[in-house]
Amino acid sequence: MEPFIQVSGKAAPMLAANIDTDVIMPKQFLKGIDRAGLDRGLFFDLRFLPSGEPNPEFILNQPGWQGAKFLVTGPNFGCGSSREHAVWGLKQMGIKALIGSSFAGIFYDNCQRNGVLTIVLDEPQVQVLGKLISQQDTAQIEVDLEAQEIRLQDGRTMPFKIDELRKNALLLGLDAIGSTLQKREQILAFQQKHLAENPWL
Repeated sequence: MEPFIQVSGKAAPMLAANIDTDVIMPKQFLKGIDRAGLDRGLFFDLRFLPSGEPNPEFILNQPGWQGAKFLVTGPNFGCGSSREHAVWGLKQMGIKALIGSSFAGIFYDNCQRNGVLTIVLDEPQVQVLGKLISQQDTAQIEVDLEAQEIRLQDGRTMPFKIDELRKNALLLGLDAIGSTLQKREQILAFQQKHLAENPWL
């Protein structure tokens, strides 16, 4: 995975509550045997009109937020089914981090496993941030994972908390296997000791 240290980019507001994984990645995009093309499926029913043309009303289709690297989300974002495709689609679209007041548990874990940073703020902070980035000229932000803060265009900063293990994995670009392999020597030493003490195994 690509390390996440400091990332700057546009943030797009998606502040509706309970946006579920069926909305993030509709079922017709779950048929493939690999992850290819999931960026096409992301928010498909919101991004495209029945004619197949881009929906000009959808935030990520609007010029001020095209290519956004962050989404500022409403409460319980990612609820519903546990489909990991939702996170794969977000990542393929270039989304580096999600910022909201709460995320569904399985979706939150799937983000962690796939290198998408999820930042939890108090709801009043999310509303302040959402209002600011709803204007094209103030939609640019910077997320500094090392310093654990969001930097806004008006000079304000918003600190955030994150589990230390999760932070280190993202900073180093490690998935669950990569994180485990950091302790390879300790694992091998334990294995050798355990087998020496229990030779019948």
